[in-house]
Amino acid sequence: MFRSRLTLAAVALALFAAPAAAQDAPRWSFAIHGGAGVIERASLTPEQDAAYRAALHRALEAGSAVLAAGGSSLDAVQAAIQLMEDDPLFNAGRGAVFTAAGRNELDAAVMNGSDLTAGAVAGLTTTRHPIAAARAVMERSPHVMLIGEGADTFAASVGLEQVDPAYFFTERRWRGLETALRAQNLPIPERPAGAPGSMAENTLPVPPLNERKFGTVGAVALDSEGRLAAGTSTGGMTAKRWGRVGDVPVIGAGTYASNREGCAVSATGDGEYYIRATVARDICARIATGSASQAAAQAEVDDALALGGSGGVIVMDLQGQPSFAMTSSGMYRGAASSASHAAVAIYGDEDLRP
Repeated sequence: MFRSRLTLAAVALALFAAPAAAQDAPRWSFAIHGGAGVIERASLTPEQDAAYRAALHRALEAGSAVLAAGGSSLDAVQAAIQLMEDDPLFNAGRGAVFTAAGRNELDAAVMNGSDLTAGAVAGLTTTRHPIAAARAVMERSPHVMLIGEGADTFAASVGLEQVDPAYFFTERRWRGLETALRAQNLPIPERPAGAPGSMAENTLPVPPLNERKFGTVGAVALDSEGRLAAGTSTGGMTAKRWGRVGDVPVIGAGTYASNREGCAVSATGDGEYYIRATVARDICARIATGSASQAAAQAEVDDALALGGSGGVIVMDLQGQPSFAMTSSGMYRGAASSASHAAVAIYGDEDLRP
């Protein structure tokens, strides 16, 4: 782990280095993650590795296109996360894990660093893009967080696309639920209405990380106007019960952005511990008091690990420098800027330089 942390620090410092023209702060900068966990080279086939890298590149390109055209950091974050919510490789939106009752319950949050406005949703079951619902809560309601049926009703009332719950179903997530429930000696629910039969073709690669705990997608951005934003979306934990909600929609735990403090953060990890450690907010507080973003990020995920929770974070500062910190063996991640080509990585010892 010590060597991995040194490597990560070097990656963050080297990401936008080298050419003289790139020494100046980029006009815009963007970073994403697709979950952290036990991701090792031996756990991915070449085909699986390629599939995840291609998906990360698509999300990076979506956000980068917004920023390159002069769009806002919020629009970039939403564009990338919506694409990942539609990609069944990730535990968010279509492809989300199942609760013990056999439902997909979706959480998301977004925060605008320029004015500290924020929006969050939890337990959605019919809104296609939870990140869009979170942004609507921020911009079109007097509230910060909405949950459950009320959150879906609100999303529908502002024109966000609604889908049958079966839209989110994927066979590999259902099989993951069956495995988890058997391990806990819990009953397996009936397949959701409208889901394909159990013999349906399942061509998606098996997810290598333990998405019972770690599956999440997120993005952080600095736009050409100097505005920071962060967003995160997740299907939560496999076989979760009793309406459990993790850190993602908790502002200051899994998601936070503040121009005043100079940071935007999206986290992925053991939600209960990231809530207790207020990971995202504390990273910003460390940066505001003079800590470098990479050091602040690593110190905070280390604090969460000391409590018992593993995971990772992505951080964007006001200079457009992305940082990546984790206490796991890997994290799906990527970055791009006006001064750098897009680059993606999966394993903890990977360099993100193009």
